[in-house]
Amino acid sequence: MPWPSRKRDKGAVADKKEPDAKIAKTEEETSDKEEEEKSAKPPAGSSKSGWKNWKKTKESESGGEESKITYCHWLLKSEPESRLEKGVDVKFSIDDLKAQPNQTTCWDGVRNYQARNFLRAMKIGQQAFFYHSNCKEPGIVAIVKIVKEAYPDHTQFDQKDPHYDSTSRKENPKWSMVDVQFVRMTKRFIPLSEIKAHHLAHKAEGGPLKDMMLFTRQRLSIQPLTQEEFDFVLSLEEEKPH
Repeated sequence: MPWPSRKRDKGAVADKKEPDAKIAKTEEETSDKEEEEKSAKPPAGSSKSGWKNWKKTKESESGGEESKITYCHWLLKSEPESRLEKGVDVKFSIDDLKAQPNQTTCWDGVRNYQARNFLRAMKIGQQAFFYHSNCKEPGIVAIVKIVKEAYPDHTQFDQKDPHYDSTSRKENPKWSMVDVQFVRMTKRFIPLSEIKAHHLAHKAEGGPLKDMMLFTRQRLSIQPLTQEEFDFVLSLEEEKPH
């Protein structure tokens, strides 16, 4: 099995557009620079029409009722470009996932407690965005789904693995992983800069992305999404890029 950099939390990282930027395995080891610094400053008001059109559509579908805020979708960050960690290339792109048997793999190597808890909350059938991180143009490239719920991450016990944890015990493992399966590519690449434009507009005017964790907890490699956040971001694949 490849050594996915998806296991980013310790894989928690803020994306950087600068070519010399590096990501560390743990949130504790990463830079505090925010994800906003890595994306271009959005054009003023670029999100208005998109949010209004999306809101009008959703209101007509739901009779105008506000959705209850719960986390039922996810965003999973993975590095598509080669980077050595303890002599192992932690690259894992969407193409690497598609090349796996049955287009399925375990999402291992997470070494951040909050991200681990998100893993443990995942349910079979839930969908997630596959997000390319720590690369020239970070953003969403595909949709995957959870096909096996949390179970002990074997890499924590493997001394040759970059994610080995000498403090974890087999009778009481610290770290968990899930299995994910490729569903489909998004109809187009949805860049971080575009999502950020909507996030900033929604913060100012109201909208589903105003509290999106991609910008409030930038370094987490596994992030929950509300139904509204997921639906809005997914709707962007139908729009022409700005």
